[in-house]
Amino acid sequence: MYRIGVDLGGTNIVSAVVDENHKIIAKASTPTLAPRPAEEIFDDIAKTIKEAVSKAGITMSVIESIGVGTPGSVNKEKELIEFANNLGFDNTPAYKLLRERTGCNNVYFDNDANCAALGEAVAGAGKGVKNFVAVTLGTGVGSGIIVDGKLVTGVNYTAGEMGHMVIVWNGEQCTCGRRGCWERYSSATALIQQTRDAMVIDPFTKMWDIVEDGDIRKVNGKTAFDGMRAGDATATKVVEKYMGYLACGLVNIINTFQPEILCVGGGVGNEKENLLGPVRKLVKAQTYSIHAEKQTKIVPAELGNDAGVIGAALLDS
Repeated sequence: MYRIGVDLGGTNIVSAVVDENHKIIAKASTPTLAPRPAEEIFDDIAKTIKEAVSKAGITMSVIESIGVGTPGSVNKEKELIEFANNLGFDNTPAYKLLRERTGCNNVYFDNDANCAALGEAVAGAGKGVKNFVAVTLGTGVGSGIIVDGKLVTGVNYTAGEMGHMVIVWNGEQCTCGRRGCWERYSSATALIQQTRDAMVIDPFTKMWDIVEDGDIRKVNGKTAFDGMRAGDATATKVVEKYMGYLACGLVNIINTFQPEILCVGGGVGNEKENLLGPVRKLVKAQTYSIHAEKQTKIVPAELGNDAGVIGAALLDS
């Protein structure tokens, strides 16, 4: 039995054929190129699905279902992506668009971070755990919350958007409309901007040598970490400040849900212990449950970029 999992990201669309053992058989991807009309994005989703199916050596006739993880909020009753600020979606008839382009009636949608959490819970860092939170540090900050083995979706399917809790009152403008959201300080996008700002202030930082061609436009989520590893003081300050913002949000999650395991993934999450080692110390000093015998374990995500597509493929199970 085969299912399709799709990770509709702000940067790339990735589709995968997933078997009954939660293993990926074949993948295909293409740039999202958002924002642009939803119809064009769904044309490309269908294209990557068909390409992945072809690579797997099967046909659409043996596909049980298609699951899509998308940024933003999904109304499953009305079959809409109600709002996805990073894609420019507003009450988009996603189910209809996907059925029309694939011929598959069994289509499912959920928030991309929920899908990543589901994938990690079933096949990754949270396997066998009933209370689990997954945080993804990418274009934005995504989070998926599992309590007693079930995704927390709320009365309107939009629960779990921890990236849009405010950690700095009246802080930086977020694309969601609020100011000071955790996403504006702890996403890969935020880290890149923080790195660029520091480089502009310090023309002698080693980060100018680290970034390709000395081009500030080519700064990425590793630049500051690479600078820190090279002993650069400015880069070290960028990373330490970033870790403080990240820890603040993680403490809020732990104080609210007290999960057994909290995993951190996404682009910045690829730093693993370089990131999580210091962050654990910051979190430990701030959590309300500081004297409790049982403490939340903060661990790296295990499935990497595959968590979203595996979780999306599980949406009908």
